[in-house]
Amino acid sequence: MLIIEIILWLGIGLMIHSYVIYPKMVQYFARFRKTNELTYSDDFPHISIIIPAHNEEKVIRQKLETLLQTNFEFDHIQLLIGADNCQDETCDIIRSYESKFPDMKLIEFKERQGKINIVNALVQEAKHEIIVMTDANVLFEAKTLSELVKHFKNPKIGLVDSRMEHFGLKETGISLVENGYISNEVQTKYAEGKIWGAMMGPFGGCFAFRKACFEPIPSHFLVDDFYLNMLILQKGYLCINEQNARVYEDVSNESWVEFKRKIRISAGNFQNLRQFWPMLLRFDGISYAFFSHKFLRWILPFFMLFIWVGSSFLIHEHSVYSIINALFTLPLALFIPDYLGKKIGVHFKWLRYILHFTSMNIALFLGFFKFLGGVKSSIWEPTKRLQ
Repeated sequence: MLIIEIILWLGIGLMIHSYVIYPKMVQYFARFRKTNELTYSDDFPHISIIIPAHNEEKVIRQKLETLLQTNFEFDHIQLLIGADNCQDETCDIIRSYESKFPDMKLIEFKERQGKINIVNALVQEAKHEIIVMTDANVLFEAKTLSELVKHFKNPKIGLVDSRMEHFGLKETGISLVENGYISNEVQTKYAEGKIWGAMMGPFGGCFAFRKACFEPIPSHFLVDDFYLNMLILQKGYLCINEQNARVYEDVSNESWVEFKRKIRISAGNFQNLRQFWPMLLRFDGISYAFFSHKFLRWILPFFMLFIWVGSSFLIHEHSVYSIINALFTLPLALFIPDYLGKKIGVHFKWLRYILHFTSMNIALFLGFFKFLGGVKSSIWEPTKRLQ
């Protein structure tokens, strides 16, 4: 029983550290650190923007319109769009903008490739050292590009992430809760970048990196943005977040769709862990951030399962274990009132936060077994746009 108690309390301690202590601590200490000050104020370098696209007719026009409104010099931009076997009007819409961009190239792939193969191909086509990778549904402000690219005057910086904000939030689904979680993640990653230059992964919708740091991403990997981030840190460069480089994305509001997406991402997390686990042994700021922010969260579902089962064996030892067991059992039972509430139009915001945390960890657990089963391809259907 003593061993069960030790592992149980260890799991609780690690969970509190990863989700509460670590984010609050880095956000606090980041206030005393300066951001990168070696930046471009004018005479910005040329850049290549790459956009992988698969059936994006609902969003690609608005995406290109926001690019047209940029304050970045147009003759400094190469625009590369990879159309991944699009079966809708995506390519026709893109071609209608060819005259508006001085250096734009649409590359059409007649057979489905998947995002990672498209990215690998587009990077090879890029003419410039600084590459901005962005999704078709992520919208820019006028200053987004200049705020991202300004940091590359510092030769130590290898990757700069944008600040993701969401629109289309609704009380009827999970979008408000997901937005709250992501907002806290943005602040934590920004703090990691300020303290160590070791942001733990961009959000993927829009970030910039040095072509010299790039290596082709394995075609079966599911989380390409984290792979690039860790690869760049491994090469000795810094990865940071720029809060003023704002981008906007519609967030999913369907619980089941988001749950399946998180399973896929979770399987990709374990792929990256297998690739980059030696970085946990550096015993520096990078390894501490990797351990606290990512590694612990990926393995905590197994501790949570142990806490749930283990506390049931310890109920007769002390009343505190009855409370712990109830706290880990209750979230599973709350899915029923949440489902019934949605049916009659009643929404409990506090309940959604509990269920979001629970479903996120269930997805991590299932994603591990998806990873063990072997991931043969990274091809998947993007989340529905503008729900």
